[in-house]
Amino acid sequence: MEVLLALVIGVLAGSGIWLVLRPRTFQVVLGLALLSYAVNLFIFSMGSLVIDKPPLVVPGLPANLEHYTDPMPQSLVLTAIVIGFATTALFLVVLLAARGLSGTDHVDGEQDTP
Repeated sequence: MEVLLALVIGVLAGSGIWLVLRPRTFQVVLGLALLSYAVNLFIFSMGSLVIDKPPLVVPGLPANLEHYTDPMPQSLVLTAIVIGFATTALFLVVLLAARGLSGTDHVDGEQDTP
């Protein structure tokens, strides 16, 4: 399972980097979204997820930290999802405004040559 998760994170990160390096702004937006998904999965996987175990140590019971699910990465990912959504919405508004002002959607402002 770890190998599959590592491959998924690698493919998402590689695709995101490839799209960020493209000349059109919409491809850059999609690349940033894929990169944020890859980072969120990476952070979530660092939380040592265990099935059917409580997310917190119960007081009074012996603390067996082998089967402990850390809630901090989950809360970080939840916060990152909200911030990523707001950033993507802001970037799309800036994209539409720049396209309306310049008439092109290239990152460097150059037109396509047919």
